[in-house]
Amino acid sequence: MHGETVDWQALIRDVPDFPKPGIVFKDITPMLADGPAFSAAISEMAALVGPDVDAVVGIESRGFIFGAALAQKLGLGLVTVRKPGKLPADIHSVEYELEYGVDRLEIHRDALSHGHRVVIVDDLLATGGTANATVELVQKLGAEVDCCLFAIELAFLNGRASLDGVEVKSLLRCD
Repeated sequence: MHGETVDWQALIRDVPDFPKPGIVFKDITPMLADGPAFSAAISEMAALVGPDVDAVVGIESRGFIFGAALAQKLGLGLVTVRKPGKLPADIHSVEYELEYGVDRLEIHRDALSHGHRVVIVDDLLATGGTANATVELVQKLGAEVDCCLFAIELAFLNGRASLDGVEVKSLLRCD
């Protein structure tokens, strides 16, 4: 895949009615299973990251996959944002709205500090609730968000709008 343009859409499987009727799930496992394509995805994502980034913040759980590979490629550390009860030390947490209820995310209080610049990484941007909550957690620690980076952006759900003031980048934009 060196020098070739990758057809990301061909590597994302649509699964209708998952996890519930009416939802079309964007399954990234074919991209992950294709070594050259996954490597190309990480290389392309790395090229989208600014030069002054200090850390990668991966959102549970598929954001860990992209975040860990991206952090390794950039020579940076990985900070994890987790669901409640998963982190062992002192945490900051934030609740956020889902289309079907409320959820919460957590980050270690000592994971970042004032002046750190981060890129937030996840597999998918839908309505933006999870990414927005992660931005809030990062900012609670005094760090700055360089950008939010996604493998897939479901543009028709307008999640970008909820991340007002934060640059959003993605490999594949589904309109």
